[in-house]
Amino acid sequence: METGQVQSKFKLGVSGAAATEHCGLGTLEKAKELGREIARQGGILITGATTGFPLWSAVGAKEEGGVSIGLSPAESEKDHIEEWKLPLGYMDLVIYTGFGFPGRDLLFTRTCDAMFIGCGRVGTLHEFTIAFEDQKPIGILEGDWETDEIIKQIIAKANRPNPKIVFSSDPRTLVAQVIELVKKDKAGVVYPEFQEEKRG
Repeated sequence: METGQVQSKFKLGVSGAAATEHCGLGTLEKAKELGREIARQGGILITGATTGFPLWSAVGAKEEGGVSIGLSPAESEKDHIEEWKLPLGYMDLVIYTGFGFPGRDLLFTRTCDAMFIGCGRVGTLHEFTIAFEDQKPIGILEGDWETDEIIKQIIAKANRPNPKIVFSSDPRTLVAQVIELVKKDKAGVVYPEFQEEKRG
Protein backbone atom coordinates (compact mmCIF):
# COMPACT_ATOMS: atom_id res chain seq x y z
CA MET A 1 0.00 0.00 0.00
CA GLU A 2 1.37 3.40 -0.97
CA THR A 3 2.13 6.09 1.60
CA GLY A 4 -0.91 8.24 2.32
CA GLN A 5 -3.47 5.62 1.37
CA VAL A 6 -5.98 4.42 3.91
CA GLN A 7 -6.64 0.70 4.48
CA SER A 8 -9.62 0.25 6.74
CA LYS A 9 -9.86 -2.58 9.23
CA PHE A 10 -12.45 -5.20 8.51
CA LYS A 11 -15.77 -4.63 10.26
CA LEU A 12 -16.93 -8.00 11.58
CA GLY A 13 -20.45 -8.35 12.95
CA VAL A 14 -21.55 -10.81 15.63
CA SER A 15 -25.19 -11.82 15.79
CA GLY A 16 -26.73 -13.96 18.49
CA ALA A 17 -29.43 -14.27 21.11
CA ALA A 18 -29.93 -11.51 23.67
CA ALA A 19 -31.13 -14.18 26.13
CA THR A 20 -29.02 -17.33 26.07
CA GLU A 21 -30.73 -19.68 28.54
CA HIS A 22 -31.63 -22.03 25.67
CA CYS A 23 -28.12 -22.08 24.21
CA GLY A 24 -26.43 -24.58 26.51
CA LEU A 25 -23.40 -24.56 28.78
CA GLY A 26 -20.28 -22.83 27.54
CA THR A 27 -22.14 -20.53 25.14
CA LEU A 28 -20.98 -17.28 26.70
CA GLU A 29 -17.36 -18.45 26.76
CA LYS A 30 -17.66 -19.32 23.07
CA ALA A 31 -19.03 -15.83 22.42
CA LYS A 32 -16.13 -14.28 24.33
CA GLU A 33 -13.61 -16.35 22.40
CA LEU A 34 -15.18 -15.28 19.12
CA GLY A 35 -14.80 -11.64 20.17
CA ARG A 36 -11.22 -12.25 21.27
CA GLU A 37 -10.35 -13.79 17.90
CA ILE A 38 -11.90 -10.92 15.99
CA ALA A 39 -9.66 -8.53 17.96
CA ARG A 40 -6.58 -10.77 17.72
CA GLN A 41 -6.96 -11.08 13.97
CA GLY A 42 -7.27 -7.33 13.49
CA GLY A 43 -11.00 -6.85 13.03
CA ILE A 44 -13.38 -4.27 14.48
CA LEU A 45 -16.27 -5.93 16.30
CA ILE A 46 -19.77 -4.69 15.43
CA THR A 47 -22.85 -5.84 17.38
CA GLY A 48 -26.50 -4.90 17.77
CA ALA A 49 -25.65 -3.26 21.12
CA THR A 50 -27.67 -5.81 23.05
CA THR A 51 -27.24 -8.34 25.86
CA GLY A 52 -26.40 -12.04 25.69
CA PHE A 53 -24.23 -13.50 22.94
CA PRO A 54 -23.34 -10.16 21.27
CA LEU A 55 -22.44 -8.53 24.59
CA TRP A 56 -20.14 -11.41 25.55
CA SER A 57 -18.41 -11.22 22.20
CA ALA A 58 -17.80 -7.53 22.96
CA VAL A 59 -16.38 -8.50 26.37
CA GLY A 60 -13.93 -10.84 24.64
CA ALA A 61 -12.91 -8.22 22.08
CA LYS A 62 -12.23 -5.63 24.79
CA GLU A 63 -10.21 -8.18 26.81
CA GLU A 64 -7.87 -8.32 23.81
CA GLY A 65 -7.73 -4.54 23.45
CA GLY A 66 -9.98 -4.53 20.39
CA VAL A 67 -12.51 -1.98 19.16
CA SER A 68 -16.20 -2.64 19.76
CA ILE A 69 -19.07 -0.71 18.14
CA GLY A 70 -22.79 -1.21 18.76
CA LEU A 71 -25.78 -0.26 16.63
CA SER A 72 -28.76 0.23 18.90
CA PRO A 73 -32.45 -0.05 18.02
CA ALA A 74 -33.06 2.94 20.30
CA GLU A 75 -33.21 6.58 19.25
CA SER A 76 -31.04 7.96 22.08
CA GLU A 77 -28.84 6.92 24.97
CA LYS A 78 -31.71 7.57 27.40
CA ASP A 79 -34.07 5.44 25.27
CA HIS A 80 -31.40 2.73 24.97
CA ILE A 81 -31.06 2.46 28.75
CA GLU A 82 -34.54 3.21 30.07
CA GLU A 83 -36.91 1.88 27.41
CA TRP A 84 -34.92 -0.88 25.73
CA LYS A 85 -32.99 -1.91 28.88
CA LEU A 86 -29.79 -2.38 26.87
CA PRO A 87 -26.18 -2.13 28.07
CA LEU A 88 -23.51 0.44 27.28
CA GLY A 89 -20.51 -1.48 28.60
CA TYR A 90 -17.75 -2.94 26.43
CA MET A 91 -18.58 -0.70 23.49
CA ASP A 92 -16.33 2.13 22.37
CA LEU A 93 -19.15 3.70 20.39
CA VAL A 94 -22.91 3.21 20.27
CA ILE A 95 -24.85 4.43 17.24
CA TYR A 96 -28.53 5.09 17.95
CA THR A 97 -30.52 4.15 14.85
CA GLY A 98 -34.02 4.82 16.20
CA PHE A 99 -35.41 2.11 13.89
CA GLY A 100 -36.29 -0.65 16.35
CA PHE A 101 -35.03 -4.17 15.78
CA PRO A 102 -35.99 -4.64 12.10
CA GLY A 103 -34.41 -1.38 10.92
CA ARG A 104 -31.43 -1.78 13.24
CA ASP A 105 -30.81 -5.27 11.85
CA LEU A 106 -30.57 -3.93 8.31
CA LEU A 107 -28.21 -1.09 9.21
CA PHE A 108 -26.14 -3.42 11.39
CA THR A 109 -25.59 -6.04 8.71
CA ARG A 110 -25.02 -3.45 5.97
CA THR A 111 -22.35 -1.80 8.15
CA CYS A 112 -20.36 -5.04 8.37
CA ASP A 113 -17.93 -6.56 5.87
CA ALA A 114 -18.91 -9.99 7.17
CA MET A 115 -21.22 -11.54 9.75
CA PHE A 116 -20.75 -14.21 12.40
CA ILE A 117 -23.79 -16.10 13.61
CA GLY A 118 -23.86 -17.71 17.05
CA CYS A 119 -26.66 -19.19 19.10
CA GLY A 120 -29.77 -17.21 18.27
CA ARG A 121 -33.48 -16.92 17.70
CA VAL A 122 -35.69 -15.03 15.23
CA GLY A 123 -33.66 -11.80 15.33
CA THR A 124 -30.45 -13.69 14.62
CA LEU A 125 -32.06 -15.50 11.71
CA HIS A 126 -33.27 -12.13 10.40
CA GLU A 127 -29.73 -10.79 10.44
CA PHE A 128 -28.48 -13.98 8.80
CA THR A 129 -31.01 -13.74 5.96
CA ILE A 130 -30.13 -10.09 5.28
CA ALA A 131 -26.44 -10.97 5.07
CA PHE A 132 -27.30 -14.01 2.94
CA GLU A 133 -29.30 -11.94 0.46
CA ASP A 134 -26.52 -9.32 0.38
CA GLN A 135 -24.02 -12.09 -0.48
CA LYS A 136 -21.77 -11.17 2.43
CA PRO A 137 -19.21 -13.56 3.87
CA ILE A 138 -20.83 -15.35 6.80
CA GLY A 139 -19.28 -17.48 9.52
CA ILE A 140 -21.61 -19.87 11.34
CA LEU A 141 -20.32 -20.80 14.79
CA GLU A 142 -21.37 -24.37 15.54
CA GLY A 143 -22.16 -25.35 19.11
CA ASP A 144 -24.60 -27.02 21.50
CA TRP A 145 -27.47 -25.01 20.02
CA GLU A 146 -29.84 -25.52 17.09
CA THR A 147 -29.16 -22.30 15.18
CA ASP A 148 -26.45 -23.78 12.96
CA GLU A 149 -28.72 -26.70 11.98
CA ILE A 150 -31.65 -24.38 11.23
CA ILE A 151 -29.38 -22.28 9.01
CA LYS A 152 -28.25 -25.37 7.12
CA GLN A 153 -31.92 -26.10 6.38
CA ILE A 154 -32.49 -22.53 5.19
CA ILE A 155 -29.47 -22.71 2.90
CA ALA A 156 -30.60 -26.07 1.50
CA LYS A 157 -34.01 -24.62 0.59
CA ALA A 158 -32.78 -21.26 -0.71
CA ASN A 159 -33.42 -20.52 -4.37
CA ARG A 160 -29.92 -19.11 -4.81
CA PRO A 161 -26.73 -20.07 -3.00
CA ASN A 162 -24.27 -17.88 -1.17
CA PRO A 163 -20.87 -19.55 -1.64
CA LYS A 164 -19.32 -17.34 1.03
CA ILE A 165 -20.66 -19.22 4.07
CA VAL A 166 -18.37 -21.26 6.32
CA PHE A 167 -19.10 -23.40 9.38
CA SER A 168 -16.79 -24.21 12.29
CA SER A 169 -17.00 -24.88 16.02
CA ASP A 170 -13.58 -23.27 16.52
CA PRO A 171 -13.70 -19.45 16.74
CA ARG A 172 -10.07 -19.02 15.68
CA THR A 173 -10.53 -21.09 12.52
CA LEU A 174 -13.87 -19.47 11.73
CA VAL A 175 -12.55 -15.91 11.99
CA ALA A 176 -9.51 -16.74 9.84
CA GLN A 177 -11.70 -18.32 7.14
CA VAL A 178 -14.12 -15.39 7.08
CA ILE A 179 -11.32 -12.84 6.91
CA GLU A 180 -9.96 -14.64 3.84
CA LEU A 181 -13.40 -14.35 2.23
CA VAL A 182 -13.51 -10.63 3.05
CA LYS A 183 -10.08 -10.16 1.51
CA LYS A 184 -11.33 -11.78 -1.70
CA ASP A 185 -14.38 -9.50 -1.65
CA LYS A 186 -12.14 -6.47 -1.30
CA ALA A 187 -9.50 -7.53 -3.81
CA GLY A 188 -8.98 -4.74 -6.29
CA VAL A 189 -10.66 -2.09 -4.12
CA VAL A 190 -8.59 1.09 -4.32
CA TYR A 191 -8.63 3.15 -1.16
CA PRO A 192 -8.28 6.83 -2.09
CA GLU A 193 -5.44 8.86 -0.73
CA PHE A 194 -6.47 11.33 1.93
CA GLN A 195 -5.87 14.91 0.93
CA GLU A 196 -6.22 17.67 3.46
CA GLU A 197 -8.39 20.51 2.23
CA LYS A 198 -6.41 23.65 1.61
CA ARG A 199 -7.97 26.92 2.57
CA GLY A 200 -6.91 30.21 1.09
